[in-house]
Amino acid sequence: MTFDLKTYLHKQQELVNQNLQKFLPLKGDYPKEIIEAMRYSIFAGGKRLRPILTIGACETAGGIVQDAIKAACAMECIHTYSLIHDDLPAMDDDDFRRGMPTCHKVYGEAIAILAGDALLTYAFELLADANYNNKTLLKIIKEISIAAGPKGMIAGQVADMLSENGQKEKSTDLLDYIHKNKTGALFKASIKSGALIAGANDVELAAFDSYAHHFGLAFQIVDDILDIEGTASELGKPVGSDEKNQKLTYPLLYGLEKSKEMALENVNSAVNSLNIFGNKALPLIFLAQYILTRKK
Repeated sequence: MTFDLKTYLHKQQELVNQNLQKFLPLKGDYPKEIIEAMRYSIFAGGKRLRPILTIGACETAGGIVQDAIKAACAMECIHTYSLIHDDLPAMDDDDFRRGMPTCHKVYGEAIAILAGDALLTYAFELLADANYNNKTLLKIIKEISIAAGPKGMIAGQVADMLSENGQKEKSTDLLDYIHKNKTGALFKASIKSGALIAGANDVELAAFDSYAHHFGLAFQIVDDILDIEGTASELGKPVGSDEKNQKLTYPLLYGLEKSKEMALENVNSAVNSLNIFGNKALPLIFLAQYILTRKK
């Protein structure tokens, strides 16, 4: 199997960025500070991995890329909102993100909180404006609402915070819960939304669900490893913060070598989940394999 992932990523990143530029700025009588803060964070860089997964899942299930664009951009808005809030002093207290000062360092905490809130709610406006049939739209909204809410990202963030500094007993069950929700939930919503847009059937949706589960776990395991082995210049954010904050991570519980083995196992499981799609799944297959070699 040959597939030029670098070219594919560049093409889809350009597509997502062009459409984000089209959707932001908003038109109307808005305070310019909030629009500036939203744009600053959205266009501070990033891999656009979640929207690309939405597009890739749509393609794999036989859909049209253009149909997935608004959902893809909505995913990036939600992801960026989560980063803005994660970086706040009350959360991870990070000064840099994607190699640039974090939103609250540039605009202040109040505007940063509101910019995150605005991006989260604007994501649903984008979805409402998309040309999806009502049944599909409701399914997508439910997937995203669960992923971004108290059953998903919020639950994972709270559990992560409570695991710091010995506040909760560290266990494999707690670690799996944190990463399934804090990181994995939005990956799952991104992938399943693309599949739903393409009209995937129940068997196909189950395959995407399995892929998303293993993809999210592999991604987070590698993230934990990079916090130890990566560099600030490559990651665009400080390294070593997990150990400093006594966060619950895979290397902490399993060690580096076992964590690397687990990442590989989950990537292989993600790839095998897509066997029913044949070569149509090549973008998603190579995206999963890319996790193991990424540096940021």
